[in-house]
Amino acid sequence: MNRLKTLFDTKKEPILSVYFTAGYPNLDSTVDIAAELEKSGADFIEIGFPYSDPVADGPVIQESSQVALKNGMTLELLFEQLKELRKRVSIPVLLMGYFNPVLQYGVEKFCASATEAGVDGVIVPDLPMYEYEEMYCNCFDKYNLSNIFLVTPQTSEERIRKIDGLSNGFIYLLSSSATTGKNLDVSASTEEYFGRIKNMNLKNPTMIGFGISDKQTFDKASEYTRGAIVGSAFVKMLGTGDDYLGKIAAFVKSIKS
Repeated sequence: MNRLKTLFDTKKEPILSVYFTAGYPNLDSTVDIAAELEKSGADFIEIGFPYSDPVADGPVIQESSQVALKNGMTLELLFEQLKELRKRVSIPVLLMGYFNPVLQYGVEKFCASATEAGVDGVIVPDLPMYEYEEMYCNCFDKYNLSNIFLVTPQTSEERIRKIDGLSNGFIYLLSSSATTGKNLDVSASTEEYFGRIKNMNLKNPTMIGFGISDKQTFDKASEYTRGAIVGSAFVKMLGTGDDYLGKIAAFVKSIKS
């Protein structure tokens, strides 16, 4: 049984995932941050691989990508660093990023490298569902990688059902169609969207991302789904000074307790 499935099958409390950008704030900080997140109580981790044109990301994550690229982070270097990952981290780990770097690296080579590093799944927001199904699904299956699809408030029920059928990890619900870093909108229309997805009784668990920044927004998201993903707020904290590793435990505690 894979780590993601085990987590969702056994964890009763709301699940917290934390996103950060590989190579930020320092080139060699990736595995250290991952290990500290596990130690501090994060349930799973999403490591972003930086890209020069991160169109879906807000200013905080865009800046972290630019810094990481300037630091020298590449997919090749990230996979080299991740050879140490499973010596220090036991919780599920996903990679998140745009499809262009994956294509340049080679899709099968990427899947093989990810599996070798102990990665459990991948989130590639700009990989079209039909393209994944027709061209890459078999490759992901071959290397036992979960491909995580994103759903927005505008996604039709038909498409959500299709995504549910293609998924084997969880479904990532975007709280809005905005870029990352916006505060969670808890308007009537957003609550209707979350409730509509919950009432579909999908076979895959769901997680909410975009706008989760504190205990209040984490708890609100967890009313409708298995938990939530914190990204921009954590990346912003990493950029506040030299003692970023020492601040991680308090950050996680502020959201979960």
